[in-house]
Amino acid sequence: MNMKKYFEGPATSLDDQIESYATSRVPATQRWPRPAILLVLTGNVTAMFWFSLGGQIGFLVGWPMFLFPIAYMVVGATLIGSLIMRIASQEGLSLPLLTRGLGFGTKGSAVASLVYAVNYVFYFIFEGSIVSHGLSEYAGIDIDSFWATVVFAIVALVALFFSWRGMHSMNILQKFGMPIFLILFAVGMYMLASGYVLVGPGEWQATDGFSSTAMWQALSLVNGQIVFQALIATDYGRFVKKSVTYRGTGGLMLAELLMIVVVMILGVFLGFTMLRYFDGTASPELSATDPGLYFAIVMGLLGVIFAIVTQVRINVMNLYSGSLALSNAWDALSPRKFGRQWWMVALLVIGIALYPINVLQYTDKFLAVTGIMTNTWIFILLADYFVCRKWLGLAPSTNIEFRDGWVRNWNPCGISAMLIGIAVGALGVFGVYPSYYASFIAMIIGPIVYIPLTIATRGRFYTPAHVPDSTSHQDTATTH
Repeated sequence: MNMKKYFEGPATSLDDQIESYATSRVPATQRWPRPAILLVLTGNVTAMFWFSLGGQIGFLVGWPMFLFPIAYMVVGATLIGSLIMRIASQEGLSLPLLTRGLGFGTKGSAVASLVYAVNYVFYFIFEGSIVSHGLSEYAGIDIDSFWATVVFAIVALVALFFSWRGMHSMNILQKFGMPIFLILFAVGMYMLASGYVLVGPGEWQATDGFSSTAMWQALSLVNGQIVFQALIATDYGRFVKKSVTYRGTGGLMLAELLMIVVVMILGVFLGFTMLRYFDGTASPELSATDPGLYFAIVMGLLGVIFAIVTQVRINVMNLYSGSLALSNAWDALSPRKFGRQWWMVALLVIGIALYPINVLQYTDKFLAVTGIMTNTWIFILLADYFVCRKWLGLAPSTNIEFRDGWVRNWNPCGISAMLIGIAVGALGVFGVYPSYYASFIAMIIGPIVYIPLTIATRGRFYTPAHVPDSTSHQDTATTH
């Protein structure tokens, strides 16, 4: 068999490529081979975010304690991702659409979709800021200047071009982008070894000394990622063939996460190696976890090009997934429809407007807050699917309904559980208890509240009082 077919998707119309089934089921004829989906996901693997996060965790807990939070992330994200991705592949639905039937209702899902979209705004700005920081170092353009914002916008437009046709154009970008990334990275490591004193694992000591508090802070940083990485994979996993097993989806997640771990370890290595270069500056650790900055220092213009290539590879994914979330939120709230591509434009405009904030300095706070919101949301969905539907039989576990009029506008069980979980998590953020516990407590409270509420109401909030006539609204599930 032609190996090329394993790494590309089925032919489809330009309109379907652009819309990418943002508010409908993915038909059986449009399912992709798993290697092709993994190829698209490599854009996430090489994100500058992982270099930065690896360095932050390394500075917190040192080596080899660094491996504990990383192992937790890999195991947790693989397990959760395998579950969520298989549900998405069986239903051919994105997470925001699944949320409508799995405990939140049509309009209730819009709340979760907006929370989801906020994540992508942050990551979009994060990656773009890294490029601007590299340009600032190389060309002397102030990070918060007008021209830095212009550069950010220009590179963002390149990402927009490659995400316009969804999976199809992203597949092409990642196919050619990965070799370029690897070649430039190898050149960078050669230049680093030629001009700097390399710092190996034996010298990777926690900058403030190892403590249980530092370990909890590191675990908190990765806790949001055990769910968020599953969410990213699911946006593409809904294109996997329905015959896929949990082992198959788990294999996809594990392959992606093991590649991410390599990048994170390299982030620790680069962080400790470059820390000495930034000694005496106002914020040496922040600078040593800024890949755009240190790649520009080590590689010059090639470092800036490397940052641009890497940013475009990940920001096509941020624009794509963010547009899915915003499409679903708007579809739930308004009868007037906007194409998925215009939500990418909206996300780009928001990113440009917020760029001057320099979000890199708020990474730990953002990950704590979004960890609370996304983890609570997803654990409620899993509780609904596996406990309330599969175990208790309170609603069907196949052909999950998502259409307007066929599910309630608001399911108070899911909304209440999420609000309570987030409120308890917020107490940690505001200092009532240590904030590094917040996302763990919130994600446990969500399903603990949700399951009894759904049992007590006997699942009556899954469907509206009057369901439309089945002949008046055909579900594309019948094409599966």
